[in-house]
Amino acid sequence: MLFGPLAPLQETAIVKIGFNMLLWSSNIGEEHFPLLKTMKDVGYDGVELSLGANLDLEHHKKVGAELKNLGLACTTVTCPPPEANPPSPDAGTRAKGLDFIKWAIDATVATGGEVLGGPFHSAYKVFTGKGPTEDEYRWCADVMRDAAIYAQDAGVTLATEPINRFECYMLNNGAMAQKLCKLVDQPNFGYLYDTHHCNIEEKNVRDAIVSGKDHIKLVHISENDRGEPGTGLVNWDDNFAAIKEIGFDGWMVIEAFSPDDPDFAAAIHVWREYDPKENIYGGGFKFIKQMLEKHGC
Repeated sequence: MLFGPLAPLQETAIVKIGFNMLLWSSNIGEEHFPLLKTMKDVGYDGVELSLGANLDLEHHKKVGAELKNLGLACTTVTCPPPEANPPSPDAGTRAKGLDFIKWAIDATVATGGEVLGGPFHSAYKVFTGKGPTEDEYRWCADVMRDAAIYAQDAGVTLATEPINRFECYMLNNGAMAQKLCKLVDQPNFGYLYDTHHCNIEEKNVRDAIVSGKDHIKLVHISENDRGEPGTGLVNWDDNFAAIKEIGFDGWMVIEAFSPDDPDFAAAIHVWREYDPKENIYGGGFKFIKQMLEKHGC
């Protein structure tokens, strides 16, 4: 035998890299198609689209057709309005919440999307003055479960997003998201891990990621100031090492913001450019590739 026995193949998780188009607009349309081409040219596997600013499914189908033409895959994000708040004590409001998420699932399918993420567990910046009650967890879980069953039939994975205490009260960290996931108890329902919100709400990056191993369906790469990844305060080595540890093999999407979309910028309190956009999507892509290689992801 000329060669010795081959070493067993090491299974490596395949991470797909995406870019959230909210850097430019919450309503991506034909005028943004050149930007989609730019994302393809940079090397991204796909883009992430915000849903809800345009409720026309035909609009999303046109965007989906262009993504297919470019060879780009897609994830989506959304958040329900106050009148469709899933943990509301009012059954009618919860029903509207379910209808809204079902619409977002349909819109995700229209774009060719694989995963619907975002803080759709509750309406953005709707507060009660205290933390979530057990009733609110149950009401929210009931809506999420029905949505997950609907999404399963559509071939869509749901990844709701815990966000910081200044933007919601329902889910702020991984432990709260894991509690909801266990109540929902559907295989295609999990949560979105976001490095920006983790940097605010968690005590330990590794613990936050490893504890969510069975439930993390989508990862947002987002700097503490929402600028170019790798230029701020987020502990990136701990994040990528833990992502490697859990064998994550889904979408890793850069999320950064600018004041280009005035209504969206006002809603999330973005008043300035954090970094040149070319640095964010170009440098951000190179940074992720470097970190994935460094940590063997």
